[in-house]
Amino acid sequence: MGNRLSKIATRTGDDGSTGLGDGSRVGKDSLRIQALGDVDELNSQLGLLLCETLPDALREELVSIQHDLFDLGGELCIPGYTVLAEAHLARLDALLEKYNATLPPLKEFILPGGSRTAALAHVCRTVCRRAERSVVQLEKAESGVNAPARQYLNRLSDLCFVLARVLNREAGGQDVLWEKGRER
Repeated sequence: MGNRLSKIATRTGDDGSTGLGDGSRVGKDSLRIQALGDVDELNSQLGLLLCETLPDALREELVSIQHDLFDLGGELCIPGYTVLAEAHLARLDALLEKYNATLPPLKEFILPGGSRTAALAHVCRTVCRRAERSVVQLEKAESGVNAPARQYLNRLSDLCFVLARVLNREAGGQDVLWEKGRER
């Protein structure tokens, strides 16, 4: 990477714009920057989840996902640039199958919570859904958004839901079930 990041405070964004990877500048309120920010926030939330005690295999899988999300940020930063591909989707599908196979079928809706790690996975899920919505908005407004980017976020949010269930069991608990009509 050399000296690419040798100067962090450039003040070039003081006017409300920011630079993209292709050298163009856009407003910090643009849909592209919104999508980039949501993906960055998701990556940060996964980093917070990784601060917890997790099974080694899951830790490695989440770190790989963080790298994918950084690559996705690169895609979003350069209009028309593509990194994520079908192989990334296949890896998430395999993880979904692996972890979902260990869980009992759901018969009720569940609430976010249970163990701390499960709650953090649920936060990752909701931030992932927001990032997905941002990418969908960007895709509708501009050309050059790679379909696997949107699909990756959709699969990842499902994986975060499944992982929350797995992590509750890992902590010795279970799903927190929603109780229809529960008195308040």
